[in-house]
Amino acid sequence: MKKIIWFGLFGAIAFNSLLVGCSTDNTIECPADYEGTLVTEENGLLGTWELTAIVAAKEVDITKDDVQNPKKDIYVQYTDCEKDSEYTFGPGRAYEFAQGQNASNCSNKLKIEGTWKLSSDILGLIGNCSAQNLKIVFNEGKSAFTTTSNYTITDVNGLTVQTDVTFTYTKTEATN
Repeated sequence: MKKIIWFGLFGAIAFNSLLVGCSTDNTIECPADYEGTLVTEENGLLGTWELTAIVAAKEVDITKDDVQNPKKDIYVQYTDCEKDSEYTFGPGRAYEFAQGQNASNCSNKLKIEGTWKLSSDILGLIGNCSAQNLKIVFNEGKSAFTTTSNYTITDVNGLTVQTDVTFTYTKTEATN
């Protein structure tokens, strides 16, 4: 009888600790939008920047053309819809990233809107309830910038390749 009471008491305590440990608060805390007037270094980023190059440090084949042709140039292996990628940075700190919006027959269209700031070559983006910080490098004329990150790419044969990938965006349209 004592064993039954102890097991019952232990079970009740264990069950109550589960209830106390659980929370029904499912609130998601999104990062705060960037605010304030632009500083001088940020004015050069205003406008639309189109994806013009993607280069990997290691060769990879992502084309389904039945030919083994790995390349470091990822951009030439992309479809028109994948290449159709651009950032637009506005004077009120608003930005938009769009993919597949201009090319024909794109099924995976993407549009992200948020706020941005540039400080010491770090481009901060807040959108879709997440924050991203990209180190960007401008070319000499500030008509293009690059950003490099490390990715794991799955090639056409299902093999994974971990490599640095550099994306180049070129200014197509200025915004005042």
